[in-house]
Amino acid sequence: MSNDPEVSRTVVTPARVAIAVCLVAPFVAMLWVGSYAKTDPAFIGIPFFYWYQMAWVLISTALTVTAYKLWQRDQRARSTQQGGASK
Repeated sequence: MSNDPEVSRTVVTPARVAIAVCLVAPFVAMLWVGSYAKTDPAFIGIPFFYWYQMAWVLISTALTVTAYKLWQRDQRARSTQQGGASK
């Protein structure tokens, strides 16, 4: 039985929760149509419905980059923990 592959367990960490929030927030914002299905307030003549969605393109980009950076940091921390545990 010593030849069994090591089973890695998924650990919920604050970083992973933050990653999930960053990735889910744009979906929730876009699927909750009632929150932005209106024309006022207009921004430089553009109805709220349109500029809200365009703003979320930029916000989603920033959140995705943040999630990616958090994921990289989490993976580096895991690899150093696993490397330190085996020595």
